[in-house]
Amino acid sequence: MDPSAAAPKLRQPSTAGTATVKSKKKKTTSEALSHDVLCIIFSFLDLVQLIRCSAVSISWSKAVNKLKLHQTEYFKQQHSDPNGLIDASFSQRSLSEQAEQLAMEQHRLALQRAPANVIQWKGHSVGVNQCRMKMGKVLTGVGDKVMRLWSAESCKCLDEYFLVDKAPLIDFDFDEGKVVGLVGTRICIWNRTEARNVFSSRENLFTKALCMRYVDPEAVIGCEDGKVRVFDLYSRKCTQIIKMHQGPVSCLAFSDDQLLVSGSSLGTLSLSDLSSDQRVVLLGSTYSAGVKTLCFNPNSYMVFAGSTAGNVSCWDLRNTTRTLWETRVSPNVIYSMHHLMNDTSTLVVGGIDGVLRTVDQVTGEVISRCIMDDSTTALHCSTERFGTVQIERRKVKRLSEDDRIDLMPRTSKPQITCLAVGMEKVVTTHNDKYIRVWKFRK
Repeated sequence: MDPSAAAPKLRQPSTAGTATVKSKKKKTTSEALSHDVLCIIFSFLDLVQLIRCSAVSISWSKAVNKLKLHQTEYFKQQHSDPNGLIDASFSQRSLSEQAEQLAMEQHRLALQRAPANVIQWKGHSVGVNQCRMKMGKVLTGVGDKVMRLWSAESCKCLDEYFLVDKAPLIDFDFDEGKVVGLVGTRICIWNRTEARNVFSSRENLFTKALCMRYVDPEAVIGCEDGKVRVFDLYSRKCTQIIKMHQGPVSCLAFSDDQLLVSGSSLGTLSLSDLSSDQRVVLLGSTYSAGVKTLCFNPNSYMVFAGSTAGNVSCWDLRNTTRTLWETRVSPNVIYSMHHLMNDTSTLVVGGIDGVLRTVDQVTGEVISRCIMDDSTTALHCSTERFGTVQIERRKVKRLSEDDRIDLMPRTSKPQITCLAVGMEKVVTTHNDKYIRVWKFRK
């Protein structure tokens, strides 16, 4: 369903409470540049830089795609003869696929061994433990009474979304038009366009809700009673209630084609297809350890589960009868996992020990281990609507398999409560005031 078609509904005032979101009204740099100027600038960039630019805004993405600049650059890099002529035997489709493959390979190499820095800043007045990243923007919250939207490149605050009352924010997600949050026992929707009001569903809609995932037009909510509630954002009703576990639903993964995977604190994983009313299928169990986090890759149909015992397990949904692999990634609980969209090679994992690990999606092998160097360098200060923010830089230290993590200072490895992966970068939160962007650049 087109979100814009339902925008008037989202702007309607609600008796459950409304709040106004403060926002900058100035035209951004990406909006001010004309199409011709963008073309001139983009012509000087290489493939990976073009892919990064396509994540800045919709207008930049359209400009890059329309001009086929990344395909042309791929021609130059891979298919030129000694005279500089381009081999015309490759179709536009194959070029696009191979350009994407090249970008994914460079992303993997960057995570695995490129020099890296951490850019950090205090983005909240109290500790926050959740983050999401899309189109070069980062949304942070859970713990504070406000969610903040940041630029992953400039670290500038772009928007603020305030909670409507004292109910706690449990989970959230966002897209181009709105922010969807699980607040106490209800769903709240912040409209990111025009009249920036927040719609709140009725109270007590979800009893003891623990987690949420959102794919327009539905949000799925995991609850303590082992059930998953499906909430339609446009009818504003709970449309399905599915019993998926005997114990609490601790985490969810929800795909565009309505495949729903859920994990339980008792250690079980279940699968359901909302589009066909398919019965709940038990994927497997992590036995004594609870499932803490899930990640689903729609390109490979692989599901990754992180446990409270530090294990990461992998299932192929096309063959749910057995686990593909299971690896003891960490000695302690895994809090979060994520991978770049369309990447079927790497999975980034973080947890209580504060080590940022990269795992091979196919084999389960840990191919990279990173922590922060203990020294900090101040870069500059930025004046935001909530005060002055100091941007700092820390070097990344790569570890070997034999390094004693327990002997390293805690300040270099604060627990990673949540992470989100972008092109050659990872955003992390740590249940403190800091937001950190790990930049892996050659």
